[in-house]
Amino acid sequence: MTRIGNFNAYKLSIAAQGSSAWKARVAAVRELNPDLLGIEEIVVDAPSTPRAQWGAVAADTVAAFADDCGLTAQISATAGYPHGVTMAADGHPHRAWYTALLWNPDTVGYVPGSYRPLGAPDFWHGLTTAAFDIGAAEPLTMVVYHGDPFRPNWRAEEALRIKGLLRRTGGVKPALVVGDFNALSAAQVPCPDGALVYYDGEAYAVQDHDDLEYQVQAGAIGGAQLADRRQSEVLLRRGYMVDAAAHLGAPWQATVGHWEDGQGDPDPWGERRIDLIFATRPVAPALTGYGVLDSETALAGSDHRIIWTTVDPALIAVEGGGR
Repeated sequence: MTRIGNFNAYKLSIAAQGSSAWKARVAAVRELNPDLLGIEEIVVDAPSTPRAQWGAVAADTVAAFADDCGLTAQISATAGYPHGVTMAADGHPHRAWYTALLWNPDTVGYVPGSYRPLGAPDFWHGLTTAAFDIGAAEPLTMVVYHGDPFRPNWRAEEALRIKGLLRRTGGVKPALVVGDFNALSAAQVPCPDGALVYYDGEAYAVQDHDDLEYQVQAGAIGGAQLADRRQSEVLLRRGYMVDAAAHLGAPWQATVGHWEDGQGDPDPWGERRIDLIFATRPVAPALTGYGVLDSETALAGSDHRIIWTTVDPALIAVEGGGR
């Protein structure tokens, strides 16, 4: 089995290497022992770092964290991608936030030339994608995504862009999309009577704070306050992808809300599941497990829990123009 995880590592910075917070994050990743791992919220101190050095500092952070975790993000540097690590910047001139993709080189193989970083205007945060040989009929494409935190309509547009990355004539690539989606999933599950309900309930129904407009449907504040789920509706449409947790019927677990205000950034939301794993149609039958890492060490490392899924490479299908 191949184990794939995702970790929003809460403002991971090279300046924190060796600190208790850095060590807690490393310990959590080592506890998971993933073959592939998406990382969000790698940050550079923009005010004190020359703009031309942001990429190099971010790359140093990614490489150091991967090494401490017993993983790698190293690829051959090129003229276009000079830093030699699988990471992506958000692409905005005044912010320095990155996503990255790490892997265990003893268990999976990076497909040379498959790395691609995307940022603005397509994505509020950088999106990192690359393909890996995991022993399936063809490589598995990994997408590490960090959704726009402020605009539901932008999240929906980002989802369309993700689908565009994975489409091919007559089908969709075998792929996993992992990340901090900054929104609730639209995945549905059947009730005992057969009726479909959202796997993630309406988390905002009784909330009352200024940030609601970032998460609820337009005009819903003060009324039903239904979550805006257009982002994942795009990904789930016609079975193009599945939400791994809902697809496998895993018990619901929050991925955020365990840090109290003052421990990190203020959180008016409470417990939610906004860190998600989506599998495309060819991978859906190969999903064999899903979980949320909630050990004491993992909870101390970040305001987001690590999520994971397992995949049986032998069960991944080929759809459309694949070999």
